[in-house]
Amino acid sequence: MSKEHHYSIIKSPAITEKGTLVSASNTHVFNVASRATKPQIKAAIEGLFNVKVKAVNTLVRKGKVKRFKGRPALLSDVKKAYVTLADGERLDVTTGL
Repeated sequence: MSKEHHYSIIKSPAITEKGTLVSASNTHVFNVASRATKPQIKAAIEGLFNVKVKAVNTLVRKGKVKRFKGRPALLSDVKKAYVTLADGERLDVTTGL
């Protein structure tokens, strides 16, 4: 697959407090395309970062109703992938892609 296809699957790293905590166990969190499958996510991470992926777990956070300037608005659904790297592999997502 081409790098453009990898970038269409992996949208961005999810730099959150929970994502920082799980990075201690060699797991990283990424926002991914809603139609991306686990094998596609694994191939994209291995292609972009040149690392060996051990496991991929995904979840879909359903959109919530929030208020903006007093008016209700619906946030869109977000699919996240928790990527566990193989032993001995390291990944620094703060350097950018």
